[in-house]
Amino acid sequence: MQDMTAATIEEPVRAWASRPEPREFDAERCRAAAKQIRKYVLQMSLGAGPQGAHAGGALSMVEILSVLYLSVLHYDVKNPLWDERDRFILSKGHGSPSFYGALCLAGFIEEKELATFKANETRLYGHPAQNLAMGIEFSSGSLGQGLSLGVGSALALKARGNDVSRVFVVLGDGEINEGSVWEAAMSAAHFGLSNVVAIVDRNGMQYDGPTAPVMDSGDLAAKWRSFGWTVREIDGHDVTAVHDALTAPTSGPAAPLAIIARTIRGKGVSFMENARAWHHSRLTQAMFDQAMAEQDAEPGKP
Repeated sequence: MQDMTAATIEEPVRAWASRPEPREFDAERCRAAAKQIRKYVLQMSLGAGPQGAHAGGALSMVEILSVLYLSVLHYDVKNPLWDERDRFILSKGHGSPSFYGALCLAGFIEEKELATFKANETRLYGHPAQNLAMGIEFSSGSLGQGLSLGVGSALALKARGNDVSRVFVVLGDGEINEGSVWEAAMSAAHFGLSNVVAIVDRNGMQYDGPTAPVMDSGDLAAKWRSFGWTVREIDGHDVTAVHDALTAPTSGPAAPLAIIARTIRGKGVSFMENARAWHHSRLTQAMFDQAMAEQDAEPGKP
């Protein structure tokens, strides 16, 4: 794998006080990290060979992950079981390549290990498998389960008197067709879990095609509000908007936070954007070369 670590976090996050101060936000650094993660996704997709990869859904949430791991999540690479860490759950587990890329930038995974994605005896499976030392809190891949895990984690944190840690769950907009998601949403509001943040990667696509004709979810913001959540709608590829949505204080009664992030499947790769085939497909060398060239092209230029 090429050495492309310019965006790597210089110093992994260390333990914070019981009331951590807000972390510095650097939009340019987050954008550089997002570009780096996209390159990692492409490299892992190529390396997977005939097994293919879920590149489209991985690329749609890159900015979300870059902001989370560079500016929002509290964690300690040297002490991954730190009690006051935030918990992150990738409910749409097929988007694992970008998750692994973010964990690499954070310092949990060495860059050379990314080349083992989907290989024999790898730790980097097609869907994440729990490995706390690697920063992977839960196994995921069976869609519709992540928010329930998040609610259980949030309840456990409160039961232990931890009022610092938060639980962040990234879901797909096709995934929320699952009824279990809405049961979890109802319970999170019922129990006043203000330590839960659900981020819906609304790229408008799922396995069978565009989400609207498959199962129209309508006004998602209104739905989450009707379940008692505070809701923010953003451009999921705007790192400043992502950061502000994740960190802005809430007013009113304690409630969980839902962020509806409008994104594009396959963002950043012309032939993948909004293409049904790239839910899961094989990346050839020629495709890889084109996609990598697009990452380094100046905006607005071929």
